[in-house]
Amino acid sequence: MAEFKYDVKDLKLASEGLRRIEWSQKEMPVLNKIHERFIKNKPLTGMKIGACLHVTTETAYLAKILKDGGADIAMCASNPLSTQDDVAAAMVSEYEIPTFSIRGEDNDTYYDHLSKVCDFEPNMTMDDGADMVAMIHQERNELIDNILGGSEETTTGIIRLRSLASQNKLKYPVIDVNDADTKHLFDNRYGTGQSTLDGITRATNILWAGKTVVVAGYGWCGKGIAKRASGMGSHVIVTEVDSVKALEAVMDGYRVMKMADAAKVGEVFITVTGGMNAIGREVIKNLKSGAIIANSGHFNVEIDIDALEDESDSSKDILNFVKQYTLYDGRQIFLLGEGRLINLTAAEGHPSGVMDLSFAGQALAAEYIKNNNMNLNNAVHSLPVEIDKEIALLKLQGMDVGIDILTEEQEKYLSSWDIGT
Repeated sequence: MAEFKYDVKDLKLASEGLRRIEWSQKEMPVLNKIHERFIKNKPLTGMKIGACLHVTTETAYLAKILKDGGADIAMCASNPLSTQDDVAAAMVSEYEIPTFSIRGEDNDTYYDHLSKVCDFEPNMTMDDGADMVAMIHQERNELIDNILGGSEETTTGIIRLRSLASQNKLKYPVIDVNDADTKHLFDNRYGTGQSTLDGITRATNILWAGKTVVVAGYGWCGKGIAKRASGMGSHVIVTEVDSVKALEAVMDGYRVMKMADAAKVGEVFITVTGGMNAIGREVIKNLKSGAIIANSGHFNVEIDIDALEDESDSSKDILNFVKQYTLYDGRQIFLLGEGRLINLTAAEGHPSGVMDLSFAGQALAAEYIKNNNMNLNNAVHSLPVEIDKEIALLKLQGMDVGIDILTEEQEKYLSSWDIGT
């Protein structure tokens, strides 16, 4: 193994990590196709990519593809509890990728690992939550002149980046992978929907049928969670601040109410708002005893954990990912996974089959940035539609699904204004 810096839990875990990475590849036909092309053409030669992503089996495969495509890459985790330690070990031992990621790392270590990747002096960033972009802009701006562009994976990161851009402070172009159709329509809806319930089930072993489940936020993640919970037999309540999304939830057949009212009847609460304090102090004061609280948004600020602790007489860990808070009036509230991403804290995150689409967007965004950075201003840019459609077509081919092609006559009709009744 070549000498390079890294910080992982235990390299002896690498063989198990490699087995799981190789298993995940079986469900990723789009990335497999991209991998074949990248090995052959080396489109990322000369690129140094600093990546801050959840360190999972699928991420490891993406990193390998980028490396095999000619890039040098260094990786750190985008969440302290999302790292799979065996995978991190395999990235170092088997793929020789500098990796700084340990499950359960404290806040100081998390930011030290981010800084270690910045020390790599990347000319391209790849984010899930925009923590790397934020560090570069706030603390490591000496790197900016060397950076051609970056890409962002998740809703929370895009919110942060658009805020930065609106103040004219974004110093290099970023491709918005999150809002590509092949990402948010599938990863956010099907991936988050399935993996969130998976994480909560593993942590608690609750029976979903008959439960009153409150979903805070009805974006694509909320839609997926609500649908999966409903499909398991739960009574779903949606809370929203956006009138259009609230109306959509009503039309989809869910009860919609204010969180203050939902607090009094809900049994399981799942936050996916992208904002802070979706479950705040006043909500906590009204929760029923036995309420389970989980978060599947990127950061744990969606639940006011400080308020929960203030309102509690005592707390204790009763299961691996379940902390029981006993409030002063005797009510018991159960917080899952420290309020962090429950699908990655208590489970493996999204299924490989859906990450196939999301990480195809990341891989092709990297190629696009290299080839087009001179034509991109310092803003948040959509992933080009032609790339989005290419990913979808490759996925369909991998599923042995064929689609029709418009005839010349049909194309002419759709592009004409003068052909009417």
